[in-house]
Amino acid sequence: MPEFVADFHIHSRYSRACSKDLSVPELAKWAKLKGIGLLGTGDFTHPLWLQELKDALQPAGRGVFSAKGGSAPSTEPVGGEHDGARFILTAEVNTLFYTRGKAHNIHHVLIAPSFEAVDRINQELASFGSLGIDGRPLLQMEAWRLVEIVLGIEPRCLVVPAHAWTPHFALFGSNSGFDSVEECFEHQAKNIFVLETGLSSDPAMNWRLSKLDRYALISNSDSHSARRIGREANVFNCELDYDEMVRALKTKDRAKVLYTVEFFPEEGKYHFDGHRKCGVRLSPNESRRQQFRCQACGRSVTVGVMNRIEKLADRPEGETPPNAIPFKHAVPLEELISEALGVGVGTQAVDREYFSLLARFGTEFAVLFKTPEEELRSAAPAKIAEAVVRMRRGQVVIEPGYDGEYGKVRIFGEAEQPPVGEQQMTLF
Repeated sequence: MPEFVADFHIHSRYSRACSKDLSVPELAKWAKLKGIGLLGTGDFTHPLWLQELKDALQPAGRGVFSAKGGSAPSTEPVGGEHDGARFILTAEVNTLFYTRGKAHNIHHVLIAPSFEAVDRINQELASFGSLGIDGRPLLQMEAWRLVEIVLGIEPRCLVVPAHAWTPHFALFGSNSGFDSVEECFEHQAKNIFVLETGLSSDPAMNWRLSKLDRYALISNSDSHSARRIGREANVFNCELDYDEMVRALKTKDRAKVLYTVEFFPEEGKYHFDGHRKCGVRLSPNESRRQQFRCQACGRSVTVGVMNRIEKLADRPEGETPPNAIPFKHAVPLEELISEALGVGVGTQAVDREYFSLLARFGTEFAVLFKTPEEELRSAAPAKIAEAVVRMRRGQVVIEPGYDGEYGKVRIFGEAEQPPVGEQQMTLF
């Protein structure tokens, strides 16, 4: 069976703080460069984006679509040449509701098998909030009601709690979340089969909660621009078929869901506690000693993902539950090149090396995971090859992210950084 990479959770230009260049052709182009075989459309609840999707996509199998004018997707394994990605209909919605006097903002990823189902879902959801204001609409409804409506319209749909540990908008978030799936979804908890880990947690952190063992853990980019798709992703070994993928996820079929691709979770924006305005970053232990107060200004800190994990965990670090789906940590290739060259992401020097490597090895995922080390070292600049190898081995140093501030990943120590003159030379 063909092995392929899937990224289900992205956004369109109709979502706030997203690139205005996002379009189906742009997404298809970057999916090919990255090595993504299946890409979520994002934002199917937004009427303008939905119309663009209907105009730009054509059926390409059961529950999946391809861009019109593009060739059929390749059946090459991950890291091979992809002729074009297929798309799957997805959206993210925010449910706002109150229990015991507390407000809960919970984000969910919706995955649907057809435009017909999407049209009916949108018709129902429009009663709970405006779908045309933002690609990630705010719906005044309980989480259980969302599941009931979506599955009542099309039982083949999936409702997935999004970035499950994010403090402000997630199932287990410190500010508006719950301590269990059952508390959040009530009688509809039985219909939740999959959880999205988010950038600030990885599967190993989630494995510390035995009550999560029954759920498949997926990872997605939640990308706001085409260049950042695939920064987290899922690798399948099955047909590009909607029902087969959903069945594999619901049953945690390790023969078909091979592994997830993860940020180093410390790099996520909410890994540690802290107060960004004062530049204060705190580990869970430090935060507790400070009574969750910023030592600079005295205000409450934002409690991050690691703290919530430790509060709810009933297993020690390092324990792997039975039937767990494996994972691999990754750093985006552009960031590795940027550090190796000593120049910023988005510079001509980084772009030149990035596209040179893709021309040689096919896709970004091929460079990051599939190309043998000897071949990589013989074909790539020495320091870039070394950066990729160290990433594969987990040899990184990270300043954890906190309170909306991304963490900083370093591959090389200060003594290994190029002198300023060399940094400038790489620009030309």
